[in-house]
Amino acid sequence: MDKTGISFLFKKNNKQTTRRLVVANGVDLHTLEAVGRAKNENIVTVTITGDKEQIISNFKKIGITTDSCKIEHCTTAEEAVARAVDLARNGKADLIMKGLIGTDVFMKAILNKERGLLTKGAMLSHVAMLFNDVYHKPIFISDVAILPLPDLLQKQQMVKYLVSVAQKAGIKRPKVAFIAATEKVIEKMPACTDAAALKKLWEDGAFPGAVCDGPMALDLAVDKRSAEVKGFNSPVAGDADCLLFPNIESGNVFYKVNTMFCNARAAAIVMGTMIPAILSSRGDSTDTKYYSIALASLIG
Repeated sequence: MDKTGISFLFKKNNKQTTRRLVVANGVDLHTLEAVGRAKNENIVTVTITGDKEQIISNFKKIGITTDSCKIEHCTTAEEAVARAVDLARNGKADLIMKGLIGTDVFMKAILNKERGLLTKGAMLSHVAMLFNDVYHKPIFISDVAILPLPDLLQKQQMVKYLVSVAQKAGIKRPKVAFIAATEKVIEKMPACTDAAALKKLWEDGAFPGAVCDGPMALDLAVDKRSAEVKGFNSPVAGDADCLLFPNIESGNVFYKVNTMFCNARAAAIVMGTMIPAILSSRGDSTDTKYYSIALASLIG
């Protein structure tokens, strides 16, 4: 793997049309630095909503000129989000990104039935991409931020989102592992029974272009030796591209163990909106925001 593990994202982006990014209340240093880097790489053109004076001041602090970015002045964070969503809804942006504002405020604007960005009949779900040096390739995971306890129908859509994102990132036939505590189908464990049902759906053609298996414990999904020792034969074992977690706790813990203890690089987007939404945490690093813009640009 290369030094950052993400060079392929930018190689893919070199072949993409430059996307139009609107940043909702993009007034903080990390967001502006990430946006500036993405703009310099010709990944995106940029419109930023928020306090114009603060945006210009922070751009100067990080040594980036504002000439190439359009700034739409808004007096409050709520106004800035509403304006960003309005631009996106009216076809003025291909991607939308959360800046310095609470997730609840951002999502409320997106989910507004009359003026939001929710695709009719769609389900929102979070897809993250992790680059951990101990694993031999990037891995896509869902859901670590939006769906607390998805049912079987929601998991079907989550699998479709995972496969779609992985394919657009360049993986022709993603291998998807349905994660549980064990590979055995134990009736009292919904993670296991749902995984078995998802595998049957895949066998019946529900997830074309993917290879799926489960239930599968995490070690079997990412470590060939563990699979060999336990006699678990699967084309997915030890080589998973995508991990579907049974609930938000397991997914969120996996994500944070990777990013907090393993120095993994991360990118994340929300699927189900009219355009890809970049839902970075206010505390996320410049790199995470930058990688998320690059990932979203492949999807948009």
